[in-house]
Amino acid sequence: MPSPTRIQEERFVRTPPRDAPVPSETVAVAPSAAATPDRARRRRVPTAALLRWLSPLALLGLWQLLSATGVLSPKDLAAPTTILTAAWDLIQNGQLPDALAVSLRRAALGLLVGVSAATVLGTIAGLSKAGDVVVDPPMQMLRTLPLFGLIPLFILWFGIGETPKVLLVALGVVVPLYLNLVAALRGIDPELYEVADSLRLTKRERVRHILLPGALPGALVGLRQSLGVAWLALVVAEQVNAGSGLGYMINNARDFLQTDVVVVGLLTYAVLGLLTDALVRVLERRALRWRAVR
Repeated sequence: MPSPTRIQEERFVRTPPRDAPVPSETVAVAPSAAATPDRARRRRVPTAALLRWLSPLALLGLWQLLSATGVLSPKDLAAPTTILTAAWDLIQNGQLPDALAVSLRRAALGLLVGVSAATVLGTIAGLSKAGDVVVDPPMQMLRTLPLFGLIPLFILWFGIGETPKVLLVALGVVVPLYLNLVAALRGIDPELYEVADSLRLTKRERVRHILLPGALPGALVGLRQSLGVAWLALVVAEQVNAGSGLGYMINNARDFLQTDVVVVGLLTYAVLGLLTDALVRVLERRALRWRAVR
């Protein structure tokens, strides 16, 4: 039988006083416990991405139901099953893949030009008062111009080739990204610049630690908006003097009253917009890990 002194020693070891230092084993467990919400958030991301497809699928089911019950006439709008058959036929004969490749190339070139111009102009206007005076008024005028109104001028200036189509997409991209980038740069806390002066940060360190983290959230929001406008601008560009692409396919189908092919082209635009927005959301989650992005 252990002695009273032995029992007291065991109690002292097992129940340390409140002001005793935390053992090293407890400190080592803390990071993994703190990381548990992050792992749970990462597990929720795929589930949330799948849930975003529920509402489009529900609309598709409602559409099929209205078509099957005769509420929607096939002459006005074909049923989803008919459109699916038409899409498969277009894929089989190569018409849809060829048109999609042409439209994707135009959208990519326009996006590259528009993002480059918006980044340069937005940085100048957002960081410099003189740049704001010079750059911002023309940009505010540009964002009020209708794309359809620019088509005749673009045809006169650049002909009927690929250049006017790419420039129309670029104009649709540049304005939303420019506005969001300027707002993000102007919204950076001025005290951060004072901290940078106190720490004697170089220009490269200011860009890395202040400008990029401060402007990136707004720039990504502008990029999402620009991608949506890019597909709308592409629809406009491919409706006029186009010999290929999704817009050309839709125009031909309209002339022959092929509503199923028209809807296939429009749904292709819609799916492309949804996919590109999902890509930017993934980029946003990875680039902005320092904040709780859901």
